[in-house]
Amino acid sequence: MSGTSLDGVDAVLAETDPAGGIRLLHTHYLPYPDTLRAQLLTLHRPQPDEIHLAACAGNELARLYARATKAVLEAFPGTIRAIGSHGQTLRHRPADGYTLQIGNAALLAELTGITVISDFRSRDIAAGGQGAPLVPAFHAQVLQHPGIHRVIANIGGIANLTDLPVNGTVRGWDTGPGNMLLDAWIRRHHGTHYDRDGAWAASGTVHSALLAALMKHAYLIPSPPKSAGREQFNLDWLDATLNGLGEAVDAVDVQATLLEFTAGSLADAVQRECPGAQELYLCGGGAHNSALTQRISALLPRLRVATTAALGIDPDWVEALAFAWLARQTLHHVPGNLPAVTGARGRRILGAIYPA
Repeated sequence: MSGTSLDGVDAVLAETDPAGGIRLLHTHYLPYPDTLRAQLLTLHRPQPDEIHLAACAGNELARLYARATKAVLEAFPGTIRAIGSHGQTLRHRPADGYTLQIGNAALLAELTGITVISDFRSRDIAAGGQGAPLVPAFHAQVLQHPGIHRVIANIGGIANLTDLPVNGTVRGWDTGPGNMLLDAWIRRHHGTHYDRDGAWAASGTVHSALLAALMKHAYLIPSPPKSAGREQFNLDWLDATLNGLGEAVDAVDVQATLLEFTAGSLADAVQRECPGAQELYLCGGGAHNSALTQRISALLPRLRVATTAALGIDPDWVEALAFAWLARQTLHHVPGNLPAVTGARGRRILGAIYPA
């Protein structure tokens, strides 16, 4: 898995069982080189010769994915059925009928000699869905409780929720930005990739007018199903919002406000869309941001808030495990989407298979 945070590659070795359960055997993290990260960020905007540049970046990603695969197998050798490779999203535009994740699955199959499943989102979009989020089906399989109403919050570049009621339909959707704006703002002002523990944000003061302007984003208004990405939440939008205030805001106070925006948009979604929820479990990189998790807990005082570690899955590896599980679904010709989550016309088998 390599997600919208653009930090690197999460690789897991997982064993599945006939009932659809999954067991984590080994993990490896491979950070992106700064040059690749910069190239991928650039490709999120239209560029001259972008088809060529995206194809070359896809080849480099495939080589990184192969390195991550090799590292896992060197530490934990075994017979591998397949690789589930999400790829790196450059465009996610379900309203226009497409999504684009690069990573050259054919090259990855050649480099590893292992069958590769990729392009998980396109079939759901072809069936009228959002193509995202896809992880709720996995959450329902491994994290749902028969007697407790749980909500799972994955806080990557974008934050998304999975609602797991005791009785009723499993739902899921993107709530808005996760780490994306926080990471971009601190990169601009301090040159670092992320705000460790939310320390910089915690040193600032929430700017109420800026927060009110951010919370008016049109994406936050409709009910799910819906999905978001850099198309909706980016520095250009943030700069325009700041310019519209008519007053200067200190950079540290912008960071504090962005953290409140992430926490507030997520908490609002839980309160509005998940009535009766008793527990909230966090995963993804945002689960390590203590200032962010404290604000989420404060905004949802009636819920028990913890990370998925309390349920036996390290929060760093939930999403990579989900795409291993989705690859398993593809190989067994079992649908991997949930129409109530994505809005697709029905259940669909996801992914394209590149045989070894």
